[in-house]
Amino acid sequence: MKKRMISILTALCLCLDLAACGTTPAAPEATPSASTPTAPESTASAAENTEPKLSGKVTVYMPSPAGLADKLAAAFTEKTGVAVEQFQGTTGEILARLEAEQANPVADVVILASWSDGFGMKDAGKLESYTPANADKVNAGWIDADNMLFGSSASAVGVIYNTTVVSELNADWSALADGQYKDLIAIPDPEKSGACKDFLAGFVTGIADGEAILQSWADNGLTVPGANKAALEAVTTCEKGILIAGVDYNAYSSMAKGEPLKIYYPASGTVVNPRPAMILKTAPNMDNAKAFVDFLLSEDAQKLVADAYLLPGRSDVQCENRTNLSDIPQIPTDWTKMMGVASDTAAKLNSLCK
Repeated sequence: MKKRMISILTALCLCLDLAACGTTPAAPEATPSASTPTAPESTASAAENTEPKLSGKVTVYMPSPAGLADKLAAAFTEKTGVAVEQFQGTTGEILARLEAEQANPVADVVILASWSDGFGMKDAGKLESYTPANADKVNAGWIDADNMLFGSSASAVGVIYNTTVVSELNADWSALADGQYKDLIAIPDPEKSGACKDFLAGFVTGIADGEAILQSWADNGLTVPGANKAALEAVTTCEKGILIAGVDYNAYSSMAKGEPLKIYYPASGTVVNPRPAMILKTAPNMDNAKAFVDFLLSEDAQKLVADAYLLPGRSDVQCENRTNLSDIPQIPTDWTKMMGVASDTAAKLNSLCK
């Protein structure tokens, strides 16, 4: 009996041991940790540069100053690798060349010294619409509503005088008809100078008795020596003493070279003329043309503009060597009205001075 009890107890212990072994949890299968990084999907396509790769050339027609045009061209080529082919001339010469090339367009970008002539090209359906980089930094009103004219620079006209002929001068426009200035006054040819043409249009539409003042200048011996440079030369050489509606950047440049000249802006105001950069609808190199306009509004290009004695198109770039835009008294301008009278006023002034 005792042996039988021992056998039963041994069997019972064996069963308990087996049951205990059956409750031991099995080791879990290995699973990826939530924090373990997985190999990313390829993002090569997202990293690709979507901008067009530039090559070849861009053809740009630009007005003076020639030194600025050359510097802008060189800087653009250095930045992009795109060669710049230039034609430099007055606004009249550029427009004549465009007219001659209508059947076989060559130019990609055109810059004029006349905002109204830029509007003329727009009205003729010749311009491409584009929103350039840094457009939000351009001076108010220096980009048209359809994004076709971009005022990348500007000039103003003032009264330039030779201090060896007239020691001091601050007369308003109408006072230049005084007898003490008889036969001393000259003006650029408004049919060759876009800046002068726009000034005269603004003058007769924005100044009371503007047309009568033009007549009084003619009666006081006003002469027309030629376009901007020729007119300034007449004053620099003392052939004349006073240049009415002289382009300011030419004066500042000559003064920096030591010429005995001074310039001021009459108190009743003048016309600040944005110089429109425009992309032609027929541009053979459209991508390069857009890139060139982008460049014109870059900070680097705008500093070159300021160094050339022009007013920068961007409001955040200031001049250190000339009067800034905010310090120039301005005639209220209505460009639509001015365009309607610009050509006739220019022709009338020339006829008065013959």
